Amino acid sequence: MQLKFASYNIHKAVGFDGRRDPDRIITVLREVDADIIALQEADRRFGQRAGVLPRALLDDTKWRPLPVAKRRQSLGWHGNALLVRRDIDCLLAEPLDLPTLEPRGAVMAELSLNGQSLRVLGAHLDISGLRRRDQVKAIISHCARRQRMPTVIMGDFNQWGRLTGAMRAFGLGWQQITPGPSYPARRPVAPLDRIIATPDWDYLDSAVHHSVKAASSSDHLPIWTSLKLPKK
Repeated sequence: MQLKFASYNIHKAVGFDGRRDPDRIITVLREVDADIIALQEADRRFGQRAGVLPRALLDDTKWRPLPVAKRRQSLGWHGNALLVRRDIDCLLAEPLDLPTLEPRGAVMAELSLNGQSLRVLGAHLDISGLRRRDQVKAIISHCARRQRMPTVIMGDFNQWGRLTGAMRAFGLGWQQITPGPSYPARRPVAPLDRIIATPDWDYLDSAVHHSVKAASSSDHLPIWTSLKLPKK
């Protein structure tokens, strides 16, 4: 089974021109054309924390949002949302609380495709770095308490070094995929967005998605990876 995973901090759908334009985000998602997508900053910050991608727009795509929100109008939890291809079954979806000095969280889903179960998580870690390692450890601990299955963690880790700081918490038991600089979108220099996978997966390819539309739609560029589960 081969799947394409993507992570995209959509900056509340506010682009380089200061306009909130969810149609641009949908266009970029279609360009990336992943099977499973983790979004960050997918909800407004204040009030009812309403999602910035109208569900009517998502209804016209090949993805559906998973039920990870705690608020009725939100798409995600602390802005973290998961989109999956419509033929992928969702067995479980839930928000996760993380240790934090800032409003932070993660989301997790267990999925099934062609009889194969897999786990995906989306996260947006602490920008200050004070609790980032604790947040990674909390995510790993949550996975360890669940049934073992092939797992992929995606998100904005707010970490510059590939194997430094909070990333050390993953140790040698995880594959760390850092496709390249993804922030800021116009002239990316920082590899803040990452995809982490268990050793169950064979790595095939990964990249930062560069396009004219992506450079103007958010302050981050999307990243993606293609992974394959070997036949048992």
